[in-house]
Amino acid sequence: MSRNVELKARVLDAAATLERARAAGAVEVVVLEQRDTYFAVPGGRLKLREETGRPAALVAYSRADIAGPRASEYELAPVADPARLSGALALALGVCAVVEKTRRLLLWEETVRLHLDEVRGLGSFVEIEAAAPPESDLAREHDQVRRLAAALALDREWVVAASYADLIAG
Repeated sequence: MSRNVELKARVLDAAATLERARAAGAVEVVVLEQRDTYFAVPGGRLKLREETGRPAALVAYSRADIAGPRASEYELAPVADPARLSGALALALGVCAVVEKTRRLLLWEETVRLHLDEVRGLGSFVEIEAAAPPESDLAREHDQVRRLAAALALDREWVVAASYADLIAG
């Protein structure tokens, strides 16, 4: 199981946020088109992620829905036939939401992923994810998220507790 510390916030000015990220030393990696299909499960979250030009993956994750930096545990499994798997999971579990977004991925301090997301039907968001090695007590990762959030000038009132799926499902 992999872990990270993450923070999600609404963005009022995506261009200004991108400029602040660059000024803080974040390096752009790629722009991705993603479609996440969320399935109904009794605990945590389960989604099928499909990306243009990349293999699909089934992602199981668990985290608290709090408006602030939070620890997340996740497992990724590659998927060879996403359409067939999606159909089977939809039949067995039901679909909660489908989230479509354009994601600009940047890296900061080597282990922090910065996502600038344009989410269809929701607007602009930023996600900060500080990856944690297995032995970490998460103090370093919490500090990285806090420092990058400050560099991006993220206002506390913009921080979001829910997942995109929850926001779409209403």
